Amino acid sequence: MVFVKNAIPKLNKQPLIFVTGATGLVGKELIIQLLTKGYYVKAIYRTAFPSDLGKDLPGKLEWVQGDILDITSLEDALIDVTHVYHCAAIVSFHPRNRQQMFSINIEGTKNVVNACINAGIQKLLFVSSVAALGRIRENEAIVESMQWSPETSNSAYGQTKYLSELEVWRGISEGLSAVIVNPVIILGPGNWEKGSSGIFKSAYNEFPWFTEGMSGFVYVADVVKAMILLMESEIEGEKFIISAENLHYKDVFSKIALAFGKKPPHKKVQPWMAAIVWRIEMIKSFFTGKEPLLTKETAQTAQAVVRFDNSKLLKRLPEFKYTPIDEAIQLTCQQLKKENSLI
Repeated sequence: MVFVKNAIPKLNKQPLIFVTGATGLVGKELIIQLLTKGYYVKAIYRTAFPSDLGKDLPGKLEWVQGDILDITSLEDALIDVTHVYHCAAIVSFHPRNRQQMFSINIEGTKNVVNACINAGIQKLLFVSSVAALGRIRENEAIVESMQWSPETSNSAYGQTKYLSELEVWRGISEGLSAVIVNPVIILGPGNWEKGSSGIFKSAYNEFPWFTEGMSGFVYVADVVKAMILLMESEIEGEKFIISAENLHYKDVFSKIALAFGKKPPHKKVQPWMAAIVWRIEMIKSFFTGKEPLLTKETAQTAQAVVRFDNSKLLKRLPEFKYTPIDEAIQLTCQQLKKENSLI
Protein backbone atom coordinates (compact mmCIF):
# COMPACT_ATOMS: atom_id res chain seq x y z
CA MET A 1 0.00 0.00 0.00
CA VAL A 2 1.13 3.58 -0.60
CA PHE A 3 0.74 6.22 2.07
CA VAL A 4 1.47 9.91 1.74
CA LYS A 5 1.14 11.76 5.02
CA ASN A 6 1.46 10.45 8.58
CA ALA A 7 0.17 7.08 7.43
CA ILE A 8 2.39 4.79 9.49
CA PRO A 9 1.26 4.49 13.11
CA LYS A 10 3.73 4.76 15.95
CA LEU A 11 5.38 1.37 16.16
CA ASN A 12 6.41 -0.73 19.12
CA LYS A 13 9.03 -3.26 18.02
CA GLN A 14 8.36 -3.23 14.27
CA PRO A 15 11.42 -1.74 12.47
CA LEU A 16 10.72 1.46 10.58
CA ILE A 17 13.00 1.98 7.59
CA PHE A 18 13.96 5.38 6.15
CA VAL A 19 15.23 5.64 2.55
CA THR A 20 16.91 8.56 0.80
CA GLY A 21 17.27 8.57 -2.98
CA ALA A 22 14.06 6.55 -3.17
CA THR A 23 13.17 7.73 -6.70
CA GLY A 24 16.43 6.50 -8.24
CA LEU A 25 17.33 3.13 -9.74
CA VAL A 26 18.59 1.59 -6.49
CA GLY A 27 16.08 3.39 -4.27
CA LYS A 28 13.02 2.16 -6.16
CA GLU A 29 14.25 -1.42 -6.16
CA LEU A 30 15.07 -1.14 -2.46
CA ILE A 31 11.55 0.01 -1.61
CA ILE A 32 10.01 -2.83 -3.63
CA GLN A 33 12.14 -5.46 -1.89
CA LEU A 34 11.57 -3.96 1.56
CA LEU A 35 7.80 -3.82 1.07
CA THR A 36 7.84 -7.36 -0.29
CA LYS A 37 9.45 -8.46 2.97
CA GLY A 38 6.70 -6.67 4.91
CA TYR A 39 8.75 -3.75 6.22
CA TYR A 40 7.32 -0.34 7.11
CA VAL A 41 9.14 2.27 5.02
CA LYS A 42 9.44 6.05 5.00
CA ALA A 43 10.88 7.56 1.80
CA ILE A 44 11.95 11.15 1.31
CA TYR A 45 11.25 13.08 -1.88
CA ARG A 46 11.93 16.66 -2.97
CA THR A 47 9.33 17.51 -5.63
CA ALA A 48 7.52 14.39 -6.85
CA PHE A 49 7.26 10.68 -6.15
CA PRO A 50 5.92 7.63 -8.03
CA SER A 51 2.54 7.17 -6.36
CA ASP A 52 2.12 3.62 -7.67
CA LEU A 53 5.45 2.33 -6.35
CA GLY A 54 4.92 -0.60 -4.03
CA LYS A 55 1.24 -0.92 -4.84
CA ASP A 56 -0.29 -4.23 -3.69
CA LEU A 57 2.83 -5.23 -1.74
CA PRO A 58 2.47 -6.34 1.91
CA GLY A 59 4.58 -3.61 3.54
CA LYS A 60 3.58 -0.02 4.24
CA LEU A 61 5.10 3.03 2.53
CA GLU A 62 4.92 6.68 3.53
CA TRP A 63 6.33 9.46 1.35
CA VAL A 64 7.61 12.52 3.22
CA GLN A 65 8.72 15.70 1.49
CA GLY A 66 12.15 16.96 2.46
CA ASP A 67 15.74 17.48 1.43
CA ILE A 68 18.96 15.94 2.76
CA LEU A 69 20.47 19.44 2.66
CA ASP A 70 17.80 20.56 5.14
CA ILE A 71 18.78 19.11 8.51
CA THR A 72 15.45 20.10 10.09
CA SER A 73 13.39 18.15 7.55
CA LEU A 74 15.73 15.19 8.03
CA GLU A 75 15.34 15.20 11.80
CA ASP A 76 11.55 15.41 11.47
CA ALA A 77 11.54 12.53 8.99
CA LEU A 78 13.59 10.32 11.31
CA ILE A 79 11.07 10.39 14.16
CA ASP A 80 10.37 6.74 15.17
CA VAL A 81 12.79 5.47 12.46
CA THR A 82 15.07 2.57 13.41
CA HIS A 83 17.16 1.93 10.27
CA VAL A 84 18.35 4.19 7.43
CA TYR A 85 19.41 3.44 3.86
CA HIS A 86 21.19 6.47 2.39
CA CYS A 87 21.04 6.08 -1.40
CA ALA A 88 20.69 9.73 -2.47
CA ALA A 89 23.51 11.15 -4.60
CA ILE A 90 24.24 13.02 -7.78
CA VAL A 91 26.25 11.14 -10.39
CA SER A 92 27.75 13.51 -12.93
CA PHE A 93 30.99 13.86 -14.86
CA HIS A 94 30.22 17.34 -16.20
CA PRO A 95 32.19 20.23 -14.64
CA ARG A 96 29.01 22.32 -14.64
CA ASN A 97 27.45 20.03 -11.99
CA ARG A 98 30.52 19.84 -9.78
CA GLN A 99 29.41 22.30 -7.09
CA GLN A 100 25.94 20.76 -6.74
CA MET A 101 27.42 17.27 -6.66
CA PHE A 102 29.87 18.18 -3.90
CA SER A 103 27.07 19.79 -1.91
CA ILE A 104 24.55 16.95 -2.12
CA ASN A 105 26.98 14.03 -1.97
CA ILE A 106 29.17 15.31 0.86
CA GLU A 107 27.12 17.84 2.82
CA GLY A 108 24.00 15.72 2.37
CA THR A 109 25.75 12.65 3.76
CA LYS A 110 27.10 14.69 6.65
CA ASN A 111 23.54 15.77 7.47
CA VAL A 112 22.23 12.20 7.26
CA VAL A 113 24.98 10.92 9.56
CA ASN A 114 24.38 13.69 12.11
CA ALA A 115 20.62 13.16 12.01
CA CYS A 116 21.11 9.42 12.53
CA ILE A 117 23.31 10.03 15.56
CA ASN A 118 20.88 12.53 17.07
CA ALA A 119 17.90 10.22 16.46
CA GLY A 120 19.62 7.17 17.94
CA ILE A 121 19.25 5.17 14.73
CA GLN A 122 20.07 1.49 15.17
CA LYS A 123 21.95 1.14 11.87
CA LEU A 124 22.83 3.11 8.72
CA LEU A 125 23.67 1.63 5.34
CA PHE A 126 25.41 4.02 2.96
CA VAL A 127 25.46 3.42 -0.78
CA SER A 128 28.85 4.62 -1.98
CA SER A 129 30.56 3.61 -5.23
CA VAL A 130 33.68 1.85 -6.43
CA ALA A 131 34.65 5.29 -7.72
CA ALA A 132 35.53 6.06 -4.08
CA LEU A 133 38.21 3.36 -4.25
CA GLY A 134 40.14 4.89 -7.13
CA ARG A 135 39.58 3.09 -10.42
CA ILE A 136 42.76 3.70 -12.44
CA ARG A 137 44.67 0.60 -11.35
CA GLU A 138 45.06 -1.63 -14.36
CA ASN A 139 47.64 -4.02 -12.91
CA GLU A 140 45.78 -5.14 -9.79
CA ALA A 141 42.22 -5.93 -8.78
CA ILE A 142 40.39 -3.25 -6.81
CA VAL A 143 39.67 -4.23 -3.19
CA GLU A 144 37.87 -2.51 -0.33
CA SER A 145 41.04 -1.30 1.40
CA MET A 146 41.97 0.96 -1.52
CA GLN A 147 41.10 4.65 -1.42
CA TRP A 148 40.49 7.50 -3.81
CA SER A 149 43.42 9.75 -4.60
CA PRO A 150 44.22 12.14 -7.45
CA GLU A 151 46.73 9.57 -8.74
CA THR A 152 44.24 6.70 -8.86
CA SER A 153 41.10 8.47 -10.05
CA ASN A 154 40.21 11.07 -12.66
CA SER A 155 36.73 11.42 -11.22
CA ALA A 156 35.35 14.33 -9.21
CA TYR A 157 32.36 12.09 -8.53
CA GLY A 158 34.72 9.52 -7.01
CA GLN A 159 36.20 12.23 -4.83
CA THR A 160 32.76 13.19 -3.52
CA LYS A 161 31.93 9.57 -2.67
CA TYR A 162 35.29 9.12 -0.92
CA LEU A 163 34.71 12.25 1.16
CA SER A 164 31.15 11.09 1.83
CA GLU A 165 32.52 7.82 3.17
CA LEU A 166 34.73 9.80 5.54
CA GLU A 167 31.56 11.34 7.01
CA VAL A 168 30.18 7.84 7.62
CA TRP A 169 33.45 6.72 9.23
CA ARG A 170 33.26 9.80 11.45
CA GLY A 171 29.78 8.75 12.49
CA ILE A 172 31.05 5.26 13.25
CA SER A 173 33.78 6.74 15.45
CA GLU A 174 31.04 8.59 17.34
CA GLY A 175 29.13 5.40 18.02
CA LEU A 176 26.91 5.03 14.95
CA SER A 177 26.41 1.48 13.66
CA ALA A 178 26.92 1.65 9.90
CA VAL A 179 28.01 -0.32 6.86
CA ILE A 180 29.10 0.90 3.40
CA VAL A 181 28.57 -0.71 0.00
CA ASN A 182 30.55 0.08 -3.14
CA PRO A 183 28.63 -1.07 -6.23
CA VAL A 184 30.19 -1.19 -9.68
CA ILE A 185 28.20 -0.24 -12.81
CA ILE A 186 24.59 -1.09 -11.98
CA LEU A 187 22.37 -2.62 -14.66
CA GLY A 188 18.63 -2.31 -14.29
CA PRO A 189 15.40 -0.89 -15.73
CA GLY A 190 15.74 2.72 -14.66
CA ASN A 191 15.28 5.94 -16.60
CA TRP A 192 17.30 5.24 -19.72
CA GLU A 193 17.58 8.94 -20.48
CA LYS A 194 20.26 9.24 -17.77
CA GLY A 195 22.48 7.27 -15.44
CA SER A 196 23.81 3.77 -16.02
CA SER A 197 20.53 2.74 -17.66
CA GLY A 198 21.46 5.08 -20.50
CA ILE A 199 23.72 2.41 -21.97
CA PHE A 200 20.59 0.41 -22.80
CA LYS A 201 19.18 3.25 -24.88
CA SER A 202 22.52 3.67 -26.67
CA ALA A 203 22.53 -0.03 -27.52
CA TYR A 204 18.90 0.11 -28.64
CA ASN A 205 19.79 3.03 -30.95
CA GLU A 206 22.64 0.92 -32.37
CA PHE A 207 25.46 3.15 -31.14
CA PRO A 208 28.32 1.82 -33.31
CA TRP A 209 31.39 2.61 -31.19
CA PHE A 210 33.16 0.52 -28.57
CA THR A 211 36.31 0.74 -26.46
CA GLU A 212 38.57 -2.00 -25.13
CA GLY A 213 37.99 -0.93 -21.54
CA MET A 214 36.74 -3.24 -18.80
CA SER A 215 34.78 -2.74 -15.59
CA GLY A 216 32.60 -4.55 -13.09
CA PHE A 217 28.86 -4.94 -13.65
CA VAL A 218 26.01 -5.97 -11.35
CA TYR A 219 22.21 -6.30 -11.48
CA VAL A 220 20.29 -3.73 -9.44
CA ALA A 221 18.23 -6.43 -7.71
CA ASP A 222 21.45 -8.04 -6.47
CA VAL A 223 22.76 -4.73 -5.13
CA VAL A 224 19.61 -4.31 -3.08
CA LYS A 225 19.55 -7.94 -1.89
CA ALA A 226 23.09 -7.52 -0.59
CA MET A 227 22.15 -4.22 1.08
CA ILE A 228 19.22 -5.77 2.93
CA LEU A 229 21.25 -8.80 4.00
CA LEU A 230 23.98 -6.52 5.37
CA MET A 231 21.44 -4.36 7.17
CA GLU A 232 19.77 -7.40 8.72
CA SER A 233 23.12 -8.88 9.78
CA GLU A 234 25.32 -7.95 12.72
CA ILE A 235 28.00 -6.69 10.33
CA GLU A 236 29.02 -3.08 10.96
CA GLY A 237 32.01 -0.80 10.53
CA GLU A 238 32.94 -2.39 7.18
CA LYS A 239 32.61 -1.74 3.45
CA PHE A 240 31.87 -4.15 0.61
CA ILE A 241 32.38 -4.11 -3.16
CA ILE A 242 29.25 -5.36 -4.95
CA SER A 243 30.22 -6.71 -8.37
CA ALA A 244 28.95 -9.78 -10.23
CA GLU A 245 31.36 -9.95 -13.15
CA ASN A 246 34.28 -8.08 -14.71
CA LEU A 247 33.50 -7.62 -18.41
CA HIS A 248 34.71 -5.62 -21.38
CA TYR A 249 32.40 -2.76 -22.33
CA LYS A 250 32.17 -4.11 -25.87
CA ASP A 251 30.86 -7.46 -24.61
CA VAL A 252 28.23 -5.84 -22.39
CA PHE A 253 27.04 -3.42 -25.09
CA SER A 254 26.91 -6.27 -27.61
CA LYS A 255 24.82 -8.44 -25.26
CA ILE A 256 22.39 -5.56 -24.70
CA ALA A 257 22.09 -4.80 -28.42
CA LEU A 258 21.43 -8.45 -29.27
CA ALA A 259 18.81 -8.69 -26.48
CA PHE A 260 16.99 -5.81 -28.21
CA GLY A 261 17.45 -7.41 -31.62
CA LYS A 262 19.77 -4.59 -32.65
CA LYS A 263 23.17 -4.40 -34.33
CA PRO A 264 26.08 -4.60 -31.83
CA PRO A 265 28.83 -1.96 -31.75
CA HIS A 266 31.45 -2.59 -34.41
CA LYS A 267 33.73 0.48 -34.59
CA LYS A 268 36.68 0.65 -32.21
CA VAL A 269 37.37 3.97 -30.50
CA GLN A 270 41.07 4.80 -30.37
CA PRO A 271 42.30 6.94 -27.45
CA TRP A 272 43.14 9.85 -29.74
CA MET A 273 39.63 9.73 -31.19
CA ALA A 274 38.06 9.84 -27.72
CA ALA A 275 40.19 12.88 -26.87
CA ILE A 276 38.77 14.72 -29.88
CA VAL A 277 35.18 13.64 -29.28
CA TRP A 278 34.98 14.73 -25.64
CA ARG A 279 36.27 18.18 -26.59
CA ILE A 280 33.66 18.48 -29.34
CA GLU A 281 30.96 17.33 -26.93
CA MET A 282 31.96 19.96 -24.37
CA ILE A 283 31.67 22.68 -27.01
CA LYS A 284 28.24 21.39 -28.07
CA SER A 285 27.14 21.24 -24.45
CA PHE A 286 28.23 24.84 -23.89
CA PHE A 287 25.96 26.10 -26.67
CA THR A 288 23.00 23.72 -26.24
CA GLY A 289 22.95 23.39 -22.45
CA LYS A 290 22.54 19.61 -22.79
CA GLU A 291 24.69 17.03 -21.01
CA PRO A 292 27.65 15.94 -23.19
CA LEU A 293 27.62 12.35 -24.42
CA LEU A 294 31.28 12.09 -23.45
CA THR A 295 33.47 14.01 -21.00
CA LYS A 296 37.20 13.91 -20.32
CA GLU A 297 36.56 11.72 -17.26
CA THR A 298 34.28 9.23 -19.00
CA ALA A 299 36.57 9.05 -22.04
CA GLN A 300 39.51 8.03 -19.86
CA THR A 301 37.43 5.59 -17.80
CA ALA A 302 36.06 3.88 -20.92
CA GLN A 303 39.61 3.05 -22.05
CA ALA A 304 40.77 1.65 -18.70
CA VAL A 305 40.88 -2.10 -18.01
CA VAL A 306 39.78 -2.37 -14.38
CA ARG A 307 38.90 -5.48 -12.37
CA PHE A 308 37.10 -5.63 -9.04
CA ASP A 309 37.52 -8.29 -6.34
CA ASN A 310 34.07 -9.32 -5.05
CA SER A 311 35.28 -12.08 -2.70
CA LYS A 312 34.82 -10.23 0.62
CA LEU A 313 31.04 -9.93 0.31
CA LEU A 314 30.65 -13.55 -0.80
CA LYS A 315 32.67 -14.74 2.18
CA ARG A 316 30.71 -12.65 4.70
CA LEU A 317 27.32 -13.45 3.14
CA PRO A 318 27.66 -17.10 2.02
CA GLU A 319 23.91 -17.30 1.30
CA PHE A 320 24.13 -14.50 -1.28
CA LYS A 321 24.37 -15.35 -4.98
CA TYR A 322 24.79 -13.03 -7.97
CA THR A 323 22.52 -13.07 -11.00
CA PRO A 324 24.60 -13.82 -14.13
CA ILE A 325 25.00 -10.65 -16.19
CA ASP A 326 23.54 -12.35 -19.29
CA GLU A 327 20.34 -12.99 -17.34
CA ALA A 328 20.38 -9.49 -15.82
CA ILE A 329 20.59 -7.96 -19.30
CA GLN A 330 17.71 -10.07 -20.60
CA LEU A 331 15.51 -9.13 -17.62
CA THR A 332 16.38 -5.44 -17.92
CA CYS A 333 15.76 -5.30 -21.67
CA GLN A 334 12.38 -7.00 -21.26
CA GLN A 335 11.34 -4.47 -18.63
CA LEU A 336 12.61 -1.49 -20.64
CA LYS A 337 10.68 -2.67 -23.68
CA LYS A 338 7.48 -2.59 -21.63
CA GLU A 339 8.20 0.74 -19.95
CA ASN A 340 9.14 2.48 -23.20
CA SER A 341 6.42 0.85 -25.33
CA LEU A 342 8.94 -0.96 -27.52
CA ILE A 343 7.01 -4.22 -27.70
